[in-house]
Amino acid sequence: MPLHVPPAPAPALRSVLTALGSPTAVREARTSSLRTAQGPLTPELPLPVHVLDRITPEGMSATRLAGWRFLIRCGDRALAAAETRLTPDGWAFSHFFEGPYLASTELALQQSESTAHPYQARLLSLPSLYMLTLWLHGDCASDGTTGHPAPTDLLVPLAPAPPGIAAHRPHRVAELLPVLTLRVTRPPLLGSPA
Repeated sequence: MPLHVPPAPAPALRSVLTALGSPTAVREARTSSLRTAQGPLTPELPLPVHVLDRITPEGMSATRLAGWRFLIRCGDRALAAAETRLTPDGWAFSHFFEGPYLASTELALQQSESTAHPYQARLLSLPSLYMLTLWLHGDCASDGTTGHPAPTDLLVPLAPAPPGIAAHRPHRVAELLPVLTLRVTRPPLLGSPA
């Protein structure tokens, strides 16, 4: 079943297109791949980026929408990503970036295309674990801006994943949550800084 990608808000897409059209924004970006790109740059696959601020022994806290991430393509490959964020004036371009999460996101999306169940693609950031996952949400009709990871949703850790958590292996939320809870609630080792 193909993945469902929710449409990004039009102002978020416009802000990325404006940044891509700005020689200053591209030249000053810390992404050498954008500065040396030969050919047109196209924003594709907008994914809502949700942040999970807390995991407690009782479960996950609600997620909050932090922005929209677009893969920036030149020809047949993604060179970078563009992130937008919500400001008091609406959606605005935040920054361009490149790095390991770019290729890892593409790989996770390709692998997830073969799932038997339809899912909506999102990104879920877990800052307390320095972890980013592809969140395959079961409610495909959602606009992508709200929601909570359901026990049957899938999380695909992106590389680099925290030690002991396999990257690119889909986990049901109900199976991965106890592992994540243990990691964030574990007391510090004796003699370690608190």
